[in-house]
Amino acid sequence: MASSAKAVEAICKPTRHRETCETKLSAATNSTDTKDLVEVAFNVTIQEISDVMAKSKLLRDAAKDPRTSKAFEVCHGLLEDSIDDIRRALDRLTDYASAAENLDLFMNDIKIWLSGALTFENTCLDGFLGTEGESADKMKQLLVTAQQLTGNTLELVDEIHDALVALDIPGLSRKLLAARKDGGDLPAWASGAQRRGLLLRDAKEADVVVAKDGSGKYKTINEAVKEIPLKSNETFVIYIKAGVYAEHVVLTKKMTNVVFMGDGPTKTKITGDRSFVGGYQTSETGTVIIKGDGFIAKDIGIENTAGASSHQAVALRVQADRAIFYNCQIDGYQDTLYVHAHRQFYRNCTVTGTIDFVFGNAAAVFQNCSLVIRRPLVTDGSGQSCMVTAQGRAQPDEPTGIVIADSTISASPEYLSSAGAIESFLGRPWRQYSRTVVMNSRIDAPISPEGWAPFQGSFGLEECWFGEYGNTGKGADVSGRAKWAGVKGLISKEVAGEFVPGISDDAFVIVTDPVPTDDVHEDAHHQGREEVFGDILIFYGCTESFGIPDAEVIVIYKSRSIAPG
Repeated sequence: MASSAKAVEAICKPTRHRETCETKLSAATNSTDTKDLVEVAFNVTIQEISDVMAKSKLLRDAAKDPRTSKAFEVCHGLLEDSIDDIRRALDRLTDYASAAENLDLFMNDIKIWLSGALTFENTCLDGFLGTEGESADKMKQLLVTAQQLTGNTLELVDEIHDALVALDIPGLSRKLLAARKDGGDLPAWASGAQRRGLLLRDAKEADVVVAKDGSGKYKTINEAVKEIPLKSNETFVIYIKAGVYAEHVVLTKKMTNVVFMGDGPTKTKITGDRSFVGGYQTSETGTVIIKGDGFIAKDIGIENTAGASSHQAVALRVQADRAIFYNCQIDGYQDTLYVHAHRQFYRNCTVTGTIDFVFGNAAAVFQNCSLVIRRPLVTDGSGQSCMVTAQGRAQPDEPTGIVIADSTISASPEYLSSAGAIESFLGRPWRQYSRTVVMNSRIDAPISPEGWAPFQGSFGLEECWFGEYGNTGKGADVSGRAKWAGVKGLISKEVAGEFVPGISDDAFVIVTDPVPTDDVHEDAHHQGREEVFGDILIFYGCTESFGIPDAEVIVIYKSRSIAPG
C-alpha cells in the first residue's frame, strides 16, 4: 500500500489539481505501474462525468423555467461528447504502434481530444448564463471535480510526452508536418479519406443532389442528410445546387467524412435565424452545426439572419475534428462562427460579424480569408464595440488557438459610415489562456490603437497570448497596443513560424505549440501529379515526410510558385 501511495503521489505531482488526483487515484487502485495509473486517471475522469450527468438529470427534472430545463438538456449532450473524447484519447494512448510511427502526431491527437473534452464541459456551464434560480451555481459545483480531473489528464499526457522525448528512444519519430524552411506560404495536408471532396469539380460525382427547383433527388438538405452512412471512412458528397435553403442543419458525430458542395458562396446559401434572444442556447443557435469528423464544405454560404439586436446568433458551429472549409461565406453579427473544438482549417473564406464573430477553442487556422466587421447596434450616437475574435483556451497546455494568416481584416461600408461611434479590436480573452495570432495579413479596418480588449475586468490579461507579425494596413501599427502581459505586440519571425497548419495521412495537425527549429523540414516528394484547384496547386502522390515510408498524401499549396520543384 505504501508503494502504491508513493506511485500515485509521483504521477499526480505535475498536475495543477494534485490533491484531487491523489484522492481519486488512491481510491480507485493499488497499482504501482505508471501505465496502469494513467489509464485509471482517464477512467476515473469518465466515471466522475457520468456521475455528474446522473445528478444533473435530477436538477433538470426540478427546473421550473424552460431556459433552465433546456440548459440541462444541452449540458447532458455536451458531457457525453466530453466522455467520448476522453475515451478516444485513452484508446489512442494505448496504441503504441502509432507512437512509434510519429510521436508528435500521436500526442497531438490525444491533447486535441482532451482539450475538446474540457471545452465541452465549459460549454455546458456557458448554457446556464441567463437562467433563473441557483441552477448555474449548482451545476458549476457539480462539475468542479470533473473539470479538475479532465485538466489533470491533459497535464499527465504532457508529462508522458516530455519523458518520451527526453529518453530519445530509437524508432520514435518526432517529425512534424511543417512548412517550407523559406518561411513561405504554409501547406496543408489532407487525409486520403478527404481527397475526393477536395478534388471534386463535377456534380456527377455527388452521392446525393439537392435542388430547390426539384431537379435533384431532394428539395431540402435535411432530406439528403438522412442518407449519410454512419461512421463511414468513405467520403459522402452532397451537392447543393444554387438557391436559398432556410433550414437548421445538424450533422451528428456519427456522420463522418461528409462533403457539402455548392455552386458558390453567394449562390448556394443555407440560412437560419435562431438566437439567444429567441430562447436558444448559444451553442444551439447555429444555422449549420457540424459534429462529424473529416467534414469538408466548399463553395457554400451559411448565414444567421437574426440581426444585431438578437445578440448571440451563430451561423456555423464546428466541433468536428479535421474539418476543412474552402471558398465559403459565413455571415452573421454576434458570434457568427463558433470554432468550438478540435482541428479546423479555413481557406479562401469570408466571415462577417460584429462581436466575437470568430470564437471558440479549436485549433483553427484561417488562410487567405477575409474577415469583415459589420455595423453593430448603434444607439444615441454610440455603438457596441466590435471584436473580431474571442478565443477560448482554458488551460495553458491545450494545443489550441486561432491563427489568421495571409488574410484581410476590413470593415463593411455600413460600418465605416458609423465608424466614429464604434471601437473595434482584433480580439479579447474569452477564457483565461486565450491565444490568437494575426500574421502576414492586411488590416484595413479601423482597429483601435490598443488592438486587443479586456473581456471582463482583469480576467486573463496576464495569461492570454496575443501576437502579431508581418501585418500591413492602417490597423497594423502595434506601437499603441495594450500593455498587459498577454499582448505580445510584434512577435519574431521564428515565433510566428511556430503556428503551422497541416494534415497528415491519418491526422489533421495545426501546430499551436512551439516547435524546435530542427523539426521543420523540406518535404521529400516521390512521383506524383498536380492539379489546379481554384487559385492553388495540389500535388498528390507519396512522401517520406511522416516517418511512414511512401505515405499517400495531398499537399495543398497557395500557388504553383511555392511548390517544391
